[in-house]
Amino acid sequence: MKNKLEVSFNSPQCGWMSIGFSDGRNEFHTTTAHAPHRSALPELLRILCNLLDAETAADEYVLRWNRNPEEFDFRFVRMNEEILLEIYQFPSEARLEPERELVYSFRGGLHDVCAAFYETFAQLHEDRDTDEFEFNWHQPFPFAEFENFKSKIETVRI
Repeated sequence: MKNKLEVSFNSPQCGWMSIGFSDGRNEFHTTTAHAPHRSALPELLRILCNLLDAETAADEYVLRWNRNPEEFDFRFVRMNEEILLEIYQFPSEARLEPERELVYSFRGGLHDVCAAFYETFAQLHEDRDTDEFEFNWHQPFPFAEFENFKSKIETVRI
């Protein structure tokens, strides 16, 4: 039996958000910052939508995010109906490839991986007022991208 990916993005606090990935064998947890990669959340949702679109999906997408001073690349590779998710950590914003370290890797079904991300975004969306998302993340919740992703994942069945 394949392991199931679990994704957690906890409520932001003071421009920081705790995120985690776990699959029963491996896990990775860190905090990420709202800046300088201010478009990380909407871009992540756009990448997930693109991955679900078999007609136009690229083979690979890379999302840049940071913890300050560390930087991360979230690499998504589509292989037919599967996704390889790799998270690389760089020690600084210089992003020198020889210095990067693979800190997490997961391979699973395309829809299952996207569903794991959907669950955590749906929770962030549901709790956004209680958690004062905009105030604590220092930027607005990505409503349009979330609604697009929600629509895409509900209509695409793999």
